[in-house]
Amino acid sequence: MEVDVTVSIVIARPRDVVAAYAADPTNAPEWYRRITSIEWQTPPPVAVGSRMDFVAHFLGRRLAYTYEVRELVPGERLVMGTAQGPFPMETTYTWADEGDGATKMSLRNRGRPSGIWRLMAPVMTASVRRATSGDLTALKHRLEVPIP
Repeated sequence: MEVDVTVSIVIARPRDVVAAYAADPTNAPEWYRRITSIEWQTPPPVAVGSRMDFVAHFLGRRLAYTYEVRELVPGERLVMGTAQGPFPMETTYTWADEGDGATKMSLRNRGRPSGIWRLMAPVMTASVRRATSGDLTALKHRLEVPIP
């Protein structure tokens, strides 16, 4: 069974600001609640072929995986996929103008778990949806509320 979850949110900031912040993996631990660290394998900034090691906690487990950037259209779309990790996963960010200087950001996570993870796919789908909604809300708050 495939996990395929898309969540969107409107952020009251210009698209270039939202995209630049969200597309920089270095910022991920600040708005992804489950990501605890990121380490670049290739030199920043993000480009097609960039690779980063992520450590996260999901469903009570520590997960370490490597993402590789597969597609990048600055300010519009970023696609990353796991190069290694517990199951193949692809994450897609998209940004679109929403009017009045706001941005609609969509975050899609999809993959085909194997082994024990395959049995947990329905639970994973619900958990990914909750986590992604919370992460986008945290991103919205971070970008809309000035940091002192």
